[in-house]
Amino acid sequence: MAATYLDAILDAHRTRARNDPRVWQERLGTVRCEGPSFLRALSPSARSSIKVIAEVKRRSPSKGWIDEHLDPAVLADAYERGGASAISVLTDAEHFAGSSSDVTAVRGASSLPILRKDFTVCENDVLDAAAMGASAVLLIVAALDDAELRTFLDLAYELNLDALVEVHDAEEARRASDLGARIVGVNQRDLRSFEVDSSRAATVVSALDDAVVRVAESGIVNAHDVEGAAQSGFDAVLVGEALVRSPDPTALVREFASVTRTARD
Repeated sequence: MAATYLDAILDAHRTRARNDPRVWQERLGTVRCEGPSFLRALSPSARSSIKVIAEVKRRSPSKGWIDEHLDPAVLADAYERGGASAISVLTDAEHFAGSSSDVTAVRGASSLPILRKDFTVCENDVLDAAAMGASAVLLIVAALDDAELRTFLDLAYELNLDALVEVHDAEEARRASDLGARIVGVNQRDLRSFEVDSSRAATVVSALDDAVVRVAESGIVNAHDVEGAAQSGFDAVLVGEALVRSPDPTALVREFASVTRTARD
């Protein structure tokens, strides 16, 4: 079988993890999340608007540069002024041109909780998210086995970090719920081909437990897409490329954040 985007990215990150000389157990007790709660920022009230997680994203493996000269602090300020509930920051350097310094810049410019969006493959990755000032870490079900997911979730919660657990189908959604995920993101992008299936989120959301905060990811381009996510039962949307490319990201966040979330029965 031919190698895919996901295979190549995970190979690079697992190699990095194997070569990391730090002993993660020695860091316990010295690192803890002190930032605002990502979970609280996304949790819906009875009749609230949908929450927007606005993303700082320079490039993607499939499309190349989105904004080579992106200033994360300026963008974070624009997102917060538009009413974003949280900010996602890509820190993968090789494939997305991100870095931990982007998290630092966003933390200095915004009071919103930050999701460190990267390919988490070891305990040091979880600890690093807390150390750099993030409020949440990304865990991709397709990239991890159940033992890894459980270990990283437990470690995140011990550090006062939240976790966005990302799924792509109903089986992964069940795995996430069974392992105690509190926030589940349904990614409409196939991480092996990087193609977007705009119907995926609506199909998978029914497999999620009602108590889980539900996030629609990828393929969110306009208010119509946000309305579709809200009507399908999502509490939040994660939007990157559309906001980064927008000439007025503040106005676009405001438009997205004005969409009324469909109340659950």
